[in-house]
Amino acid sequence: MKLRAITGFFFIIVMIASNLLGAYVFSIFYLLLASFCLFEFYKLVREGGFTASRETGIINGALFFFFVAANCYFPAWRFILFLPVTFSAVYIQELYKKTPAPFSNIGFTFLGILFAVVPFMFFHAMAFMNGTFNFHIPLAFLIMLWSNDTGAYLVGSKMGKTKLFERHSPKKTYEGLIGGIIISAIAALILAHFYVELNWKQWVTIAILISCFGTMGDLVESMFKRSINVKDSGGILPGHGGLLDRFDGLLMAAPIVYAYLYFISN
Repeated sequence: MKLRAITGFFFIIVMIASNLLGAYVFSIFYLLLASFCLFEFYKLVREGGFTASRETGIINGALFFFFVAANCYFPAWRFILFLPVTFSAVYIQELYKKTPAPFSNIGFTFLGILFAVVPFMFFHAMAFMNGTFNFHIPLAFLIMLWSNDTGAYLVGSKMGKTKLFERHSPKKTYEGLIGGIIISAIAALILAHFYVELNWKQWVTIAILISCFGTMGDLVESMFKRSINVKDSGGILPGHGGLLDRFDGLLMAAPIVYAYLYFISN
């Protein structure tokens, strides 16, 4: 428990610092984080007895993130036209491999990019919603996500009785889900006093979206691990598992929250 607390403390410090140290640090940090998550995904796939083109997939995932992120600084959409060329390497590579299921390898390679890289692209884009870098929205997103996890754990462990999706995550309950929503909404109300880009109703709406879709992301990641008979996504964070275990709530919540922000800002 002590090791878990120490790891969690430094994890939070690093995540907050990545938002506060400016646009370039923010972009580079999440490019690296997305790449490490993708590496972890491919490692899980191999442990489950499947195969993916790990090196080619990581290169493509990093390039995909880089080209989209670069557009936040200058018009870079033309460079994305290079991606079909680099993506084609995934298919061509399988032509030279003697594997019984080449399209299974191709499928897991692209699934990794969709699962582990694209959510971070949406999270990164939140900081540039108004055309310039603003750490308020991504930092508030993380605070509400952590608040949801804390509320769900505390309420679920004390009052949880009704299972949410027992087949995929036996410990998750409806009571925990409601507790997470309430604590996350309280955090949103506090944030609304400091971050005035959005009104309190919009912050609370984002909190509810994070709680609901963050929980779904957690369940999807659990479903994935169970399908390949793996308990933790990795051991890079002592006491907490792997990076995917720490960011499973972001996987579905970040694209949904970005879409909500996009529509209310336009």
